[in-house]
Amino acid sequence: MPRLIMHVDLDAFYAAVEQRDRPEWRGRPVVVGAAPGGRGVVATCSYEARRYGVHSAMPIAVAARRLPPETVYVRPDMARYARVSREIMTVLQTLSPVVEPVSIDEAYLDCTGLQRLIGPPEAIGRRAKAVIREAVGLTASVGLGPNRLIAKLASDSHKPDGLTVVPAGQVQAFLDPMPLAVLRGVGVKTAPRLERLGLHSVGDIRRLPLETLRRQLGARAGTAVHQQARGIADDRVYPARERQSISKETTFGTDVTDPEVLRETLRWAAQEVGYVARQEGRAGSVVTLKVRLHPFETHTRSGTLRAATADDRMLFRTAWALLQAEHWLGRRAVRLIGVGLSGWHSEPEQGDLFADSGVIPEGSDADRLHETLDAIRDKFGKGMIQRGMARPPS
Repeated sequence: MPRLIMHVDLDAFYAAVEQRDRPEWRGRPVVVGAAPGGRGVVATCSYEARRYGVHSAMPIAVAARRLPPETVYVRPDMARYARVSREIMTVLQTLSPVVEPVSIDEAYLDCTGLQRLIGPPEAIGRRAKAVIREAVGLTASVGLGPNRLIAKLASDSHKPDGLTVVPAGQVQAFLDPMPLAVLRGVGVKTAPRLERLGLHSVGDIRRLPLETLRRQLGARAGTAVHQQARGIADDRVYPARERQSISKETTFGTDVTDPEVLRETLRWAAQEVGYVARQEGRAGSVVTLKVRLHPFETHTRSGTLRAATADDRMLFRTAWALLQAEHWLGRRAVRLIGVGLSGWHSEPEQGDLFADSGVIPEGSDADRLHETLDAIRDKFGKGMIQRGMARPPS
């Protein structure tokens, strides 16, 4: 039986949760992220805000200049979004037993065989959208296809509240007109190189000999792009995979050189990673900084702590120190930045990167403070209380 993979992507998730819970905000531009006048960025925004050219990772100062006075600005409430996400993943498991959450607002499902129970792929997609709407009152864009690549591109093709099915026999007709950028491995550095060869669409790539692509992109990347252009990709869903790391990253709409914007973005990412780690009862000793420089030059740097932690401040300080140690800061334009935590230990130990011992015993004031802050966030929302972080030395 042909594989049928579904990709579910919640529409403007954070902003949609805010509009759901505050009906007076519906129909208005809503920005989730930093407040105007600060140096932070947009985490996400409603579709009403996107009409003004605002998007995720845009510096808040730029967004505020574009948006009208009636715009609502709200700080992220990760505890509430995580609760809604868990409800969504639970209800999706009533549709298929094979669900793989890949982020807080998207998941893959293996729907192979569900045609016998529910009907054709369109009916399965409608059912998924309906159970999400009934459970949490939100819309999702859904794509179905023979593998993960096609399902993801299908869900992206009609947003918001879209439903796109790409049968196996129509994969090439679906892919061929798409721009080069939809293929992984074709970025701002490689796309111009291919365009100089007269290649502007996936169909153009598909018709190019493999050896030509390998010469232009290298053996590994050229082969991968060649396969994607033919719709060849992984068709498995991995529901039981052990999480190897927790990470949060964002791509800036406009390349950033301002150290303050990078610092605030790292702080935001560290807060999200730390919260998720604590909710899952995890503590890690390896902090990873990911930076993508203009045009498409990606670097990772890792630091190993003396003790495992899930402390936001420790993650932020370590990632910021890793960034400061490089020559990029203030000199190279940054397209993407993120923080990851891995190297799991069974028992969290709140360490201090700069302390002699590196360990704060379990049950300490720091442990109790984390528990208290997380409990307040879970009950009342993140916006009710937020711990400040000391400004690191320049």
